[in-house]
Amino acid sequence: MSTPRSLDLPPGVVASTVQTPRGRFAVHHAQVEHPRAHVLLVPGWTGSKEDFTPLLPLVAGAGFSVTAYDQRGQHETNADDADDFSLGALAADAASLAQALGTAPVHLLGHSFGGLVAQTAAIEHTARWASLSLLCTGPAALGASPERPLDELVARLDGPEPIGDVYRALKASTLGTHPPEIEAFLLRRFEANSRVGLRALTQHLLDAPDRVAEVAATGLPTWVGRGAGDDAWPHAVQDDLAARLGTTVQVVPGADHSPAVENPVGLAAAWLPFLEDLT
Repeated sequence: MSTPRSLDLPPGVVASTVQTPRGRFAVHHAQVEHPRAHVLLVPGWTGSKEDFTPLLPLVAGAGFSVTAYDQRGQHETNADDADDFSLGALAADAASLAQALGTAPVHLLGHSFGGLVAQTAAIEHTARWASLSLLCTGPAALGASPERPLDELVARLDGPEPIGDVYRALKASTLGTHPPEIEAFLLRRFEANSRVGLRALTQHLLDAPDRVAEVAATGLPTWVGRGAGDDAWPHAVQDDLAARLGTTVQVVPGADHSPAVENPVGLAAAWLPFLEDLT
């Protein structure tokens, strides 16, 4: 779960919605008059477009139009309980957004769980993308652990417990560690999640398959990065992911699992040269 440090939009960043054939998605975007290309950013589990907001002006400053969005059922993007929350459907959402942006092939980045969605999108909608970037993610499910009892969270979401109480139990050790406006936002964002969608995303983190060979077979140029202190997928697992994709992990100093918030300048320095070399 990423934690924004400010809720203010930087100059040049606009909050809006994008209508697609698959529904309306809440976005933050920064547009460039004559862009080198467009970049689409996919947030992670319990995340949202706000997890990328500090990065957007830096991407735009390099000449790219850039859009970050709330996935189906996240924060300000609505969902129905009957919606399809499979990885394939979430990947189709990303491809639909890319089409709705009306641009040439789009550079795609997925953060954390969003990396699993991005990999699926690369496999199933290859022609939509100019490149694939994977940030703080892995080749497959994260799995349950004492530090991340995702199986217990699935059970809680299956029960009658109010979703706000689920959040307080999940974040008990960190409640009160952020400024009040950020604490209020984190609770509000979690409560805004589709309960059915959040359960589905959590289940994907428990059982998503490894499809890295299929990603490699797309031939898309690929970048892999993480924060120096990233504590989700083990570093060795991320190193292996990168090796299987024919690259190496770019490490962002001064960052953990959310480099776009923790060190956006460092992330831009590590990532933007990859995009610039392709345009």
